[in-house]
Formats: sequence, structure tokens, C-alpha cells
Amino acid sequence: MAKRIKGTTPREDGYRMPAEWERQDMVYMVWPERAGWPNYCLDVRRAYCRVAEAISKHTPVTMIVSGRQYPDARVHLSDDIRVIEISNNDCWFRDSGPTFLVNDRGGVRACDWEFNAWGGLYDGLWFPWDLDDLVPRKLCEIEGIDSYRTKGFVLEGGSISVDGEGTVLTTEMCLLSPGRNPHMTKEGIERMLCEYLNCRKVLWLKDGIDPWETNGHVDDVAVFVRPGEVACIYTDDPAHPFYKVAQDAYQTLLGMTDAKGRRLKVHKVPLTKEPIYYKGAETAEWDCLDEEKPADGGLCAASYVNFLISNGAVFVPQYDDPNDGCALEAIREIFPDHEVVGIHTRDIVYGGGNIHCITQNRPAAGEV
Repeated sequence: MAKRIKGTTPREDGYRMPAEWERQDMVYMVWPERAGWPNYCLDVRRAYCRVAEAISKHTPVTMIVSGRQYPDARVHLSDDIRVIEISNNDCWFRDSGPTFLVNDRGGVRACDWEFNAWGGLYDGLWFPWDLDDLVPRKLCEIEGIDSYRTKGFVLEGGSISVDGEGTVLTTEMCLLSPGRNPHMTKEGIERMLCEYLNCRKVLWLKDGIDPWETNGHVDDVAVFVRPGEVACIYTDDPAHPFYKVAQDAYQTLLGMTDAKGRRLKVHKVPLTKEPIYYKGAETAEWDCLDEEKPADGGLCAASYVNFLISNGAVFVPQYDDPNDGCALEAIREIFPDHEVVGIHTRDIVYGGGNIHCITQNRPAAGEV
């Protein structure tokens, strides 16, 4: 029987958030259905299926669906994908889902962060978000996993990246946003991260590339790829709209050290050659209402760094851009012992994120 852990923190109990390259037992996703972006679009559902099926060749996948969407998801997904019903508001499960933790005695627990749809009533993306805020508890009860509820502390999984050895990377743009935890100082937020992720050092980048949606999640900008090493978006084209953020992040990371005192090795991953904007011509055939289609001209937060590492494979977004191949090659150089899998996900980025944003990995229980 899963229970809520009260009166202690993961750090006190010897639990930590593992790095993404550590062994995983499961990857969770949520079937898209929210109106307001083209969740009902067949192209988007097909893109979700491509991601789920590709991951399932390396790691078991569970798709979370609402009751009314179960028949649709079950028809589109292969029998290799487990499908379970949990009511929800939207499908960005990296952010609304639990963050899983492990200890060195074979235990798995989870952090159930408070979720307010990227800013709540201040600058959040929708109302209500109440069902999403309940999903982590429901999932943990289904899976028999004890959890810690961080009542009064808002966090999304896409806003952090850890090395599994005491270091967490994040952005000031997101975690210091007035829509998250305005009652807390930067030092107070650092203490929460260290207590609930069991980290010793927080590395702060300044900005992300999507201030209008996630308030600058780090998983679009830079992520740990192994201890002491980070992959970072990069472009030397001053005309690219993400040029300044990319250059600032890269230069900042070069001067950083991790919790063990190692100076970071920073790998460049190119941005798309052409910025991706919402274009009516590309979405004209989508099977959704006109008011649910993205507005013309909006800049998409397209990043190849928004990849998922899972059990010897790296799943990388592809955008039909001239730099798709260059990005795959850069990531193969970072992960020479992994299979690097490119997946066409341009339709997903129109909703505001990509492969890392729509997945949540559960680490494998260690040996007791």
C-alpha cells in the first residue's frame, strides 16, 4: 500500500533523484486531449505513438489516458504499450508527473511537486489544473510507490536536470518566476531542491528559450549527459532568435563546477538552422477546430536537447530542418555507446515542448 511520507525529506531518508542515464523500469506518457492546442489532431496523436513505440523497444511504456480517451489510445497504440486510466488535464507529464527517487537499498519513492500549469493565476497556461495536480498521487498509489508531497512548493520536472552525484541544473527565469514560489528566496528554493532531490549544489543558468510558456525550462537549453558533462544548445548565427540565450548558457556552463568540484565539459548541440514558427499552411489540414490551432507567427521552442535518455538509447526530436542530421551526429558523439533514435516530432513542438517534456522515467529499483 503506497503512503505519503510525512515529517522527513528524501535527503533525510537517503533517497536521491538519479541521473537519466541510470537504469529505468518504466517511461510514462499521457495521451493528448486538452482543447486549446491541437491535442485531438491525428498528426499529434501519431507523433505521440511514434515516441511511445520507439521507447518501448528499450524500456516498458505506460500511457495514461482519461476514460473517454481510452478507446482512441488503445486503437492507436500497439499491445506492447500498457494503457491505464487516470483523469488528467493535459499531456506534459515531465512537468505534471512525479519525480522518482531511489536509495541504495533497492527502494523507489517519488516527489509529488505542487503543480499549477506553469504559473497558476499569475501567468499559467490554463485553468483548471486540478486533475493534473492529482495524477502523481494516483499513479503512485497504482504502482505502490511511497511519495513526498511538497505542499506550498511548485516545481516542474522539465525545470531541472541532475547528474545523480549531487548537482542540479536549472534556470532563474523559471524557478524565480513570480508564478511559482513568490514567497521564497533563491536560497530557500535551493534548500528545497537539495532536500527533495538530495543534491548538494545548484547551478543556475539565467534564461530559457520559451519565456512565454514554461518560463524557460532548462531541458530545452542544457542537460547533464554524464557526470561532469552537459549538452547545451548552440548557434553562432546572431540572427537566430535563440542566439543570446544559447551563447550565455554555453559560456556560463564553461565556468561552472559540479558538486564534486569538476569543471564542466560542455558539448555543443546545434539549434535548428531555421527558427520554427507556427504556420497556418502547415496546420491547415489538422483535424481540430480552427480556434484550437496555433496562431500564425508564434515562435516555437524547438530544441534538439529536449531528448530522452533511456536504457542505452537517446530519443531525439527531428523537425524537418537542415540541421536534423547535424544534431543527431552531435548527440552520437556525446553518446558513443547508445543508440541515437531520431523521431519526427514537429507536430508536438507546436504544443510547446517535445520528447523530454512528454515523458517521465521511473528508475529501476536497485539490489537490496
